[in-house]
Amino acid sequence: MTNRTSLVALAGGLSLLAATGCSSGFGDDDTEQDAGGKQELTVLIASSGAAETNAVEKAVAGYEKSSGNEVRVQAAKDMNQQLGQALAGGNPPDVFYVASDQFANYASGGSLFPYGDKVENVEDFPEALRQSFSYDGDLTCVPKDASSLALAVNPKLWKAAGLTEADHPTSWAELESVAKKLTRGDVTGLVTSEEYQRLGAFMKQAGGWVTDAGQTEMTADSPQNAEALGFVKRGLQDGWWKYAKDVDALNAGEAFGQGKAAMTIEGSWFAGQMEHDYPDTGYRLVELPDGPAGSGDLAFSTCWGVAQDGSHRAAAVDLVRHLTSPKQQAAMGEGFGAIPARESAAETYFGDHPDREPWTPAGEGMQGPVTVKGMDKVLAQLNSELLGLKGADPATILADLQRNGEPVIEESTK
Repeated sequence: MTNRTSLVALAGGLSLLAATGCSSGFGDDDTEQDAGGKQELTVLIASSGAAETNAVEKAVAGYEKSSGNEVRVQAAKDMNQQLGQALAGGNPPDVFYVASDQFANYASGGSLFPYGDKVENVEDFPEALRQSFSYDGDLTCVPKDASSLALAVNPKLWKAAGLTEADHPTSWAELESVAKKLTRGDVTGLVTSEEYQRLGAFMKQAGGWVTDAGQTEMTADSPQNAEALGFVKRGLQDGWWKYAKDVDALNAGEAFGQGKAAMTIEGSWFAGQMEHDYPDTGYRLVELPDGPAGSGDLAFSTCWGVAQDGSHRAAAVDLVRHLTSPKQQAAMGEGFGAIPARESAAETYFGDHPDREPWTPAGEGMQGPVTVKGMDKVLAQLNSELLGLKGADPATILADLQRNGEPVIEESTK
């Protein structure tokens, strides 16, 4: 298996960002909106649970103390709906999560204030993540954290099946072999979600992906992608691979925590779920197995958006500076398992949690998200079709993806 390059190695001596607490101002156009003493800011987040909400509130409290401003944190019930309505209604939150699949939609619509040039040492964020959140060549917002996927195994079930650490799978064939041995009674060897955000890793391992590297051409309808979905389909049909819904679980983490899954494929948010919901369920992380074309994994991130029409833009950017300082990013990791997006903070984090390094969002075969405007609807349709992959033709699913995505790509490149 190809070893993943650590974020630590990429840091290369970059200096740390100094957290700032007061509004620095960015010129008349920005500071006019922040005139007049103490600011009252609103932050809207899409929380994974109480652990994440508490971590954000704790970080915000530090900013309040140093700046004198007041900040209210709100956890959205439906982030896309609430944020979209707020932006369209002209009363947006000052700072908010922006998912990678929605970034281009908001950026192209003029909803995001591009503040990347006002954040010190942005090179401390991996280039792939900076590219994911750039629009028209400008870094629009900086990532709050990052993660890749890893294979989580249940050591107790692993041992009961007669397996050892030497059996950790490094290839598709080995993954299938151990999953079959682990499938017994009410336990399924491998349980995942049905989303391309998980299954897409196998497309990368087969040498394929949804688009080309520049996201200017659809590459979905390919033999490589068909081979990947064919492998998943075979596992579903043979019964050693199931979707979470097939084992009566809300998600793959729940299936794993309840002992219904001996293995799953998830990102760093899995750590928080296990710690808070299933503290008695142990797990061990290993890198995803290689495929026919070698290593392949998916990188995930969300950025801190600042509203273009917000009333406190300068203070909002100062808040983001505070939230993305190395110290705060490391604290977020401790709070709910988020992998720091800053390479310098990741060095500290992985030093304290070497067992979580398989979630490093860097290295050979790492694929960032599709961030083309309008592609979110196309990928939602893909996920709908992947739900029925067990009885479907992979080639048909990929042909649909190719056909649906081509006009979107064409429009985005005009």
